[in-house]
Amino acid sequence: MKENMDIDHLYKKKMYKGSNEEQDVSNRKVRNCDAAESSFQSMISDDVDPSGASSSQLGNLSCCSLVCKPSAIMTTNRYFMLDKVTQSWPSPALCFVERVPQDAQSSHVTVFNSGDGSSKSDNESTSSKSMRDVHISMRLMEDFLDLAKQNTEKDLETCGILGACLEKGTLYMTTLIIPKQESASNSCQATNEEEVFKILNERSLCPVGWIHTHPSQSCFMSSVDLHTQYSYQMMIPEAFAIVLAPNDNIRSCGVFRLVDPEGMNILKNCQETGFHPHKEPDNGNPVYEHCSNVYRNSNLRFEIFDLR
Repeated sequence: MKENMDIDHLYKKKMYKGSNEEQDVSNRKVRNCDAAESSFQSMISDDVDPSGASSSQLGNLSCCSLVCKPSAIMTTNRYFMLDKVTQSWPSPALCFVERVPQDAQSSHVTVFNSGDGSSKSDNESTSSKSMRDVHISMRLMEDFLDLAKQNTEKDLETCGILGACLEKGTLYMTTLIIPKQESASNSCQATNEEEVFKILNERSLCPVGWIHTHPSQSCFMSSVDLHTQYSYQMMIPEAFAIVLAPNDNIRSCGVFRLVDPEGMNILKNCQETGFHPHKEPDNGNPVYEHCSNVYRNSNLRFEIFDLR
């Protein structure tokens, strides 16, 4: 009980903390949220399916980036309590996948790994070919880097969990959860993980992956990262890890997974903790690889829960 009271106290303290300037900005954002909610509610009352709404109907719903007041919105027969959402893109009312027009953008995530900075597709993955496709928002990396900026400037890692829904055989990442965490320059440990599970369970989402920064290191998967990825991939074969290394001039972003079965078996049999080397598979394959089944979708909205 005391722990719950402390959490409530910290939450209320965080929500009402800030300068007068921040309050003015928040008030403007709240007005935008009011307009978005009003439009969305009118769509519901008119029996308009949000996923089939026209761009003109959705126009004023895409302006919100901050939710500052308690409210309840029903989206596709679900009620979302917004008082726990600290940031969201573009609006909590738009946590769905739009019907994709013919000219919509959908492309593989591209990595940069050559000395001259040229790009190549992740199609060289060996074990992702039988995986279900995963779609992530075009804005995911950019928005996460913005939220991690203060930590990055202090050379501290930041991590987040990616929640996805399954729709017609494709996994759509609709939720980014940034948990309370303990960070260092080369590690990040989530705490109060029950808060993350609560959000995933309430929305019937699966943890399709995770995202974290390497503030001053290059873009790669450390031995600790590999063990974290193993726990995700054991739950969902399509699970992936996004590494953002803003100071890596060769490759600033990577989308990785363990090679299955070789890499998975090595991690399964590894009992070491902390940073340590892993042997390469006997057949010459790497322990981990780039994903080829992850796409950036320009029509995919997602919401952000910053629980810190």
